[in-house]
Amino acid sequence: MPIFAAPDGTPLTYHRVGSGEPLLCLPGGPMRDSAYLGDLGGLAERRQLHLLDLRGTGASGVPADPATYRCDRQVEDVEALRAHLGLERIDLLAHSAAGDLALLYTARHPHRVRTLTLVTARARALGVDFTVEHRHEAAALRRAEPWFADAYPSYERIFRGEATDADFDAAAAFFYGRWDTAAQAHAGTEEAQCHDAAAARYPDPGAFDPAAARAALADWQGRALLLVGALDSGPLPRVGAEIAAHFPHAELVVQQNAAHYPWIDDPAFFVTTVTAFLAGESSVSDGN
Repeated sequence: MPIFAAPDGTPLTYHRVGSGEPLLCLPGGPMRDSAYLGDLGGLAERRQLHLLDLRGTGASGVPADPATYRCDRQVEDVEALRAHLGLERIDLLAHSAAGDLALLYTARHPHRVRTLTLVTARARALGVDFTVEHRHEAAALRRAEPWFADAYPSYERIFRGEATDADFDAAAAFFYGRWDTAAQAHAGTEEAQCHDAAAARYPDPGAFDPAAARAALADWQGRALLLVGALDSGPLPRVGAEIAAHFPHAELVVQQNAAHYPWIDDPAFFVTTVTAFLAGESSVSDGN
């Protein structure tokens, strides 16, 4: 697998999947191995995915200084990957917590980003966060699910900061549009791919300066896609619209019957939507 050096010398790894024009992909978690992205529901049939293992995750090296796990301090790791690939401008995709990293990268290197695809992504970098009330609102949409009664107490404990590992397992269904075999198999990989110590440092104090990021992106001439799940709490569709409003050229797509992993919930819709956006076409209407 390809290896390159971060500015501080930490060896970083990325994985090439598929063929076509390159698409740089940043995993969420935060600080989860990129393996969970897979081929993004078949997107690798349309674009060559470059899946970055962030420092200290996957096959990448552990940094000498744990403070470099802070989100803003990883921006230059992304820039090092761009330079390593020899690309003047990039198409950048980020999932979940990696939305913050992608936003900070775009704010710092706006001339290097042609398109930004934010998939159920965070935007603390812009001063937009997801609240416990948002989590309750999205959870209420799932009351008719056969697993709801057993899973909801665990879900509540997660957002009260009282969860055990068993609670995270029990509440996993909330993060998928359908709790079927594919979703359960995908959820089963999470524990082995997470890095709690690194994740805890990701939002360290000083990581985000929302006013500066908003100012930097106000004149960005690239295009952004905000793809959110209708059943997801992070972000709710209306919060996705709030994030989109910070870009001069942004499109919001709400994928119906999808939650936090839309490429698992409806791969065909996800791939069609992202491919159309990257090609500069109008994305298809919201999924059904």
